[in-house]
Amino acid sequence: MSDHSTANKGPKQLIVTVLFSYLLPFAVIGSLVYSATSMKQAASTAPMTEKAVGQRIQKVGLVEVGSGNREMKSGEQVFKAQCGACHTAGVAGAPKFGDAAAWGPRIKTGFEALVNSAVKGKNAMGPQAGGDHSEYEVALAVVYMANAGGAKFEDPKKPEPAK
Repeated sequence: MSDHSTANKGPKQLIVTVLFSYLLPFAVIGSLVYSATSMKQAASTAPMTEKAVGQRIQKVGLVEVGSGNREMKSGEQVFKAQCGACHTAGVAGAPKFGDAAAWGPRIKTGFEALVNSAVKGKNAMGPQAGGDHSEYEVALAVVYMANAGGAKFEDPKKPEPAK
């Protein structure tokens, strides 16, 4: 016969084990209740000024839909900020900046068609207007790029400010 030993070494250990198995959950629950009530109490003692309440209930994010007071960017600035990543290296079929052979057929479609493609997107190029730059600024960038490729487009008229 094999000698099996049990984890229980006697009646004293059994009593201690049973007591801890009942007391431990009460201690854990009690500490959770104490923690929750102390947080609630701390929140109730916070200042109730309008500014303090506003800071506690403020929105997580904020969306700004274009600022009408920002300075207009030039065609070159828009190109460097938004268009240059693809048109400098010719990524995904984009005509390289200054490449007359690549820009020639596109220039023949006309200024309006080029602006329309830039604003609405074409092939791998996503829509550009409505982002960081206005349609007018995108049109200035089109003039800048197309003229570097051999076009002789003039800058479009600046739109009238909204009243």
